[in-house]
Amino acid sequence: MKPIFLMGYMGCGKSTLGRALADELGVQFIDLDAYIEERYHKKVSEIFAEMGEQDFRQMERRMLEEVAECSDVVVACGGGTPCYFDNVALMNSRGLTVYLSVSIERLTERLTRPKAKAKRPLIAQKSDEEIRQFIIDALAKRDPFYSQAALRFDSTDIETAQATVFRARRLKQVLEDKNLI
Repeated sequence: MKPIFLMGYMGCGKSTLGRALADELGVQFIDLDAYIEERYHKKVSEIFAEMGEQDFRQMERRMLEEVAECSDVVVACGGGTPCYFDNVALMNSRGLTVYLSVSIERLTERLTRPKAKAKRPLIAQKSDEEIRQFIIDALAKRDPFYSQAALRFDSTDIETAQATVFRARRLKQVLEDKNLI
C-alpha cells in the first residue's frame, strides 16, 4: 500500500486519527514531527528556533522525501508541511493525501485548552480570541494547499477514544469504497 498522508491545521487530529487509522489498516504510523525529533534528538520547536524557518522547512522536506519512500504507512504531516516547496505534489505523486477538515469553532475549542496551548509555541501566549483570529488567518493562507489533497475528510468528531476509532473506521471505509487503498 502506498503511504497515506494526513494534512490539515494544528488540532485537526492528524496524529490522533492517524494512529487509529494505522491500527485499522494494520500498518505503521509515522508522525513527521516525531520522526524529525527522533532523527535530530531535539524538539521541533528547538530546531525551528536554532535553524530558522527556511532551514527547518528544507530539513522537513528531506524527511518528507524519506517517509514518502515507505509503504504500508499512515503519515501525519506537520500543519505547515503542505505549504512549502511542492510538498503536496510530492505527497500526491507518492501516495494518497487526505485533508482533515475541522470547523474554526472546534479548532478554537481544541487549541485554547491549556495543554494544547502549552505545547504549541505559536499560540502559547495568545488569548482565546487571538487564537481564534490566528486560526482564521492561517486557514485562509493554508486552505489552498490543503485543498489539493485527493480526499477531504471531516475530523470534527474525534473528541473521545471511541469516536476516534469510529471515524478511523469510517475513513477506512471511504478509502475502500473509492478504491483508494
